[in-house]
Amino acid sequence: MNNRPVVVGFGTIQQKGDYDQLDEALFLMDKAFKKAINDCSNKKITEYIDEIRVPKGFWRYRDPGKWVAARNNINSVHTTVTKVGILQQNLINTACSKIQSGEINASLILGGESRYKMLRSMIEDKEYIETPLNINPDSYDKSSEELQLDEEEKELGSMAVGYYAILESAFRAMLQNNHNDHNNYLSEIYSNYSEIASKNKDGWIDQPIDMQEIKTESRKNSRQAFPYNKYHCTSWNVNQACAIIICSEDVADKLNIPLQKRVYPLASSETNHMIATLQRPNLIEPSGMKFAADFILDICNKNNIKPHFYDLYSCFPVAVQMFAKSLKLNDINNKTITGSMAYAGGPLNSYVLHSTAKLIEKIRKTNGSGVITGVSGMMTKQSYALWSKNPEIEFVYKDFTDETKIVDQPIKLSNHSNGEGKIIGYTIINKENTSKAIMYIDTSDNKRKLITSSDKTIIGLMEREEWVGKKIKFKANRLVL
Repeated sequence: MNNRPVVVGFGTIQQKGDYDQLDEALFLMDKAFKKAINDCSNKKITEYIDEIRVPKGFWRYRDPGKWVAARNNINSVHTTVTKVGILQQNLINTACSKIQSGEINASLILGGESRYKMLRSMIEDKEYIETPLNINPDSYDKSSEELQLDEEEKELGSMAVGYYAILESAFRAMLQNNHNDHNNYLSEIYSNYSEIASKNKDGWIDQPIDMQEIKTESRKNSRQAFPYNKYHCTSWNVNQACAIIICSEDVADKLNIPLQKRVYPLASSETNHMIATLQRPNLIEPSGMKFAADFILDICNKNNIKPHFYDLYSCFPVAVQMFAKSLKLNDINNKTITGSMAYAGGPLNSYVLHSTAKLIEKIRKTNGSGVITGVSGMMTKQSYALWSKNPEIEFVYKDFTDETKIVDQPIKLSNHSNGEGKIIGYTIINKENTSKAIMYIDTSDNKRKLITSSDKTIIGLMEREEWVGKKIKFKANRLVL
């Protein structure tokens, strides 16, 4: 038997409009799956689907996979819901590996969100009603560790933007860019991304956004965490769903799936070593990311594969830059095929499905190849996937978690309330109508600490001048001049 994994169908759904014109996530996912079945060109593909994998979203459904299976006459299917904290690429990697080993014939990867319908319910003063699904899936996949420390969550909260803004400051300092030049750089890139998104039929925005509008704070483009405004950040208030059907080459042959429909995963790598942002040895160059990127680069070099397309995970600008650096890409102005999570839409836990579907669509048209990257957490975990129209090599998958654990070990936290240190990253957030600077520092005892400042003079200087690398003193966990 030929157990080479191959994508034979995909479906994407996007909805805009008033509350009553919008579906909840469950129906979006069902519609996306139906489109994937039709796209496959042989409806009998449903007879071979042994499992359904769904990344958990904002919804409360216990097992949307079984519900979608029942509506499409699929019986005896194993369902898995993957919690936030697991790489979205991992669902694809696991399915491909199980197909390759002969454990399953085909897998459905399915995700969707209806945050926009939730938003419209508040705007229109209507009750958001969600179909109750109270039976658990056959299995849950979840991360065993927390994404942030208590002291981080106390100051930065559980939303990701503050953590990424701190990483952005470290990357800016590494580039030796001044604030204005770096803000212009980010805004120009994201303006280009908005142009791509406006031409993407699956993208959320219809018109591109000028770089000056992205750079400038406004009512529509409010500051989220310095230096990020709203237009720099992922937009998850969307009604979107995606379905991808992966099966063995043998099943594709039995069903006479046309060759032009087939797209092959060639290689994928990931790292799942979890270190809280504050304790990472290097904020912007984690070892696991380098291992995973080099794995893909080596495969490309050895097999003379030159990817035509890239979609660098774009929850926030620093993620794009870190992935570009790891893949040795100098120009990142066109390293998205969707238009980015800020403008094409960034459903909470399923964007990689959308970027993968868009890549499959492009590969079909061009007979080319491409790379998709992914993130989980606060740039905590990273993934890479190489896809092609032609099966140049057998699918290969590598998890670099164990190797990374040996190299990257968490830096201990300082328990000193008073002392000295050097800033390695910072941001400024508005909390309870008060601006506060939040800094990660290397302390004089070679440990790490989070300190803060609400001093308006200090905050003003931080917004104009680079403070990463500056030696400082702190007292009672606050920066002092």
